[in-house]
Amino acid sequence: MGQALRIKSCDFQAERNNEEHHTKDISSRHLVVRRGQPFTIWLHFQAPVHAFLPALKKVALIAQTGEQPSKANRTQATFPISSLGDWKQWSAMVEEREAQSWMVSVTAPSDAVIGHYSLLLQVLGRKPRLLGHFTLLFNPWVREDAVFLENEAQRWEYLLNQNGLIYLGTADCIQEESWDFGQFEKDVLDLSLDLLSVDKQVEEWGNPVHVACILGALLHVLKEKCVLPTPQTQDAQEGALLNKRRGSAPILRQWLTGRGRPVYDGQAWVLAAVACTVLRCLGIPARVVTTFASAQGTGGGLLVDEYYNEDGLQNGEGQRGRIWIFQTSTECWMTRPTLPQGYGGWQILYPSAPKEGGVLKACDLVPVRAVKEGTLGLTPAVADLFAAVNASCVVWKCCVDGTLELTNSSTKYVGNNISTKGVGNDRCEDITQNYKYPEGSLQEKEVLEKVQREKVEHGEDSGGCPPNLETADPLYLFLEAPSSLPLGGDAQLSVTLVNPGDQEKTVQLAIGVQAVYYNGVLAADLWRKKLPLTLSANLVRTITTSLSSSFFEGSPPENSFLRLTAVATHSKSSLTCFAQEDIAICRPCLDIEMPEAAEQYQPLTASVSIHNSLDAPLKDCVISLLGRGLIHRERSYRLAPVRPGNTLRTQFEFTPMKVGHQRLTVEMDCNMFQNLTNYRSVTVVAPELAA
Repeated sequence: MGQALRIKSCDFQAERNNEEHHTKDISSRHLVVRRGQPFTIWLHFQAPVHAFLPALKKVALIAQTGEQPSKANRTQATFPISSLGDWKQWSAMVEEREAQSWMVSVTAPSDAVIGHYSLLLQVLGRKPRLLGHFTLLFNPWVREDAVFLENEAQRWEYLLNQNGLIYLGTADCIQEESWDFGQFEKDVLDLSLDLLSVDKQVEEWGNPVHVACILGALLHVLKEKCVLPTPQTQDAQEGALLNKRRGSAPILRQWLTGRGRPVYDGQAWVLAAVACTVLRCLGIPARVVTTFASAQGTGGGLLVDEYYNEDGLQNGEGQRGRIWIFQTSTECWMTRPTLPQGYGGWQILYPSAPKEGGVLKACDLVPVRAVKEGTLGLTPAVADLFAAVNASCVVWKCCVDGTLELTNSSTKYVGNNISTKGVGNDRCEDITQNYKYPEGSLQEKEVLEKVQREKVEHGEDSGGCPPNLETADPLYLFLEAPSSLPLGGDAQLSVTLVNPGDQEKTVQLAIGVQAVYYNGVLAADLWRKKLPLTLSANLVRTITTSLSSSFFEGSPPENSFLRLTAVATHSKSSLTCFAQEDIAICRPCLDIEMPEAAEQYQPLTASVSIHNSLDAPLKDCVISLLGRGLIHRERSYRLAPVRPGNTLRTQFEFTPMKVGHQRLTVEMDCNMFQNLTNYRSVTVVAPELAA
């Protein structure tokens, strides 16, 4: 028997199995399969086996993973090759028989531990024979898997699509960043599992909640360790290199191996994209979500303080957090069987600084529904995330004598725009309704009151009601400004003052502009202007002025925003009114023209143009082309300078190599700006066969 069943070879049929398991883009040579779904292997023996079929019960397969495989911790399973498959545990059955070969179908249970596996053949009384190695992943296609996602379009978008969009900018001027998740690049799977291997609880790797939390915690630590302060440089090419941020895979490699270009603090938002890549790679549906005007560092409180001086410039930070212009996070999809019913679905990955539990305990997974309903008791992180999208901003004026005065401001509520990439398209999808009820609705009021009541019951400062500044002699201030300002350009802004009283008012109006990074940190003071005004009784007065880059004391730093502030103080009553707008800085537009469809292996031409709207020439121009499936490796071209008012036009030819929905990304660097990008999508079809 043992002699007859000696193995000659084993064919894991990687190409066929990977195609069926949606892992062909990871590899066509190494077997990568998903749990709960059969895969087939061919066992080729050195002698005919038909005479030994009754003895099949003496033959078994062993699947094992981890450094110390054990049946007790579910990292090792021994199972017979039988005619019946058991979907709740490891199983194998013969599907086809030839004289000296069996085609065996193997199935891992839908809750199996994921990771790198060895598969061995055990014949009773003999030492197990290694058949080969394979990798097992989560499976959103199988209903019994905790990450099951019913909609096929969503499975494609949140698991298989490597071309992403991340939304930056302000709520009024959303800017999209083309992003290469690259979850199927050749080393990303190994890097992801290497990262996970820091956790020695391998038996828990079948639980997507545990896996997501471990990865979130470790990536957060890597970000804190590896994200560096942005060095100052005057060299355009060096500055361009510092700000490169094209995709997740190079960042993951740099964080884990130390090789490659570091990430700097101006791009720390990339953590969400890298986490999304790792989760998708392991089979957990994930997406990057952007919250515009997000309250961070509040400790769960619902008030954020901001301080401004009499020139209308922000002056230091409060103790109750900060309003970020935008904040990115990662959502992942799974069931939550240990929580009350209704809290499965999208979960927010919420890493934090390591505490007593250590690094691996420093990440929570918060159901999006818990944030919407204000279910504070579910997990401590709910309070922080609820505040991030529901807090109010209280504005104080710092007087020359050191005292603070509360301003009469139009209260800034946060989290009124939460967006992600749409499914199967390149449109921005507003998902604010997943996080909060409509502003002003009865449901919103009830949730806020419940949260404040629970905080009071637990002895916490609810911090939910902004102080109310009532006055018998009011003054109102309104600010209108564009949502964006062209780089080096100008725009009109208007300030409207309303004196509803029957007495004349003397008012000091201060307008200030500062450069601010995406996380609310001040970068530079740029401009200020003061105007003494006299407002007649019952008067509405509008002051229009120009906002021009030529007024600024310096150039706004790369990747910063403009914060425009107006402060009006009534000289007699010291009543101060406040209004503010965050303005995105828009660089020239990089236009791309190319067909929406192309044929595989046939030349395709893309036309790229840029109009120089600045008052200075664009020098040291370099255009780079990237596109998985379209271009083998990145191409860069140095171009002639572009004079003010002129338009640069050029064409590039390349040959699409891969069928499907592909994306061409074009990037331009020059002396005036870096990393100006745009993209176009193209559907590549297979060539028609000759009749």
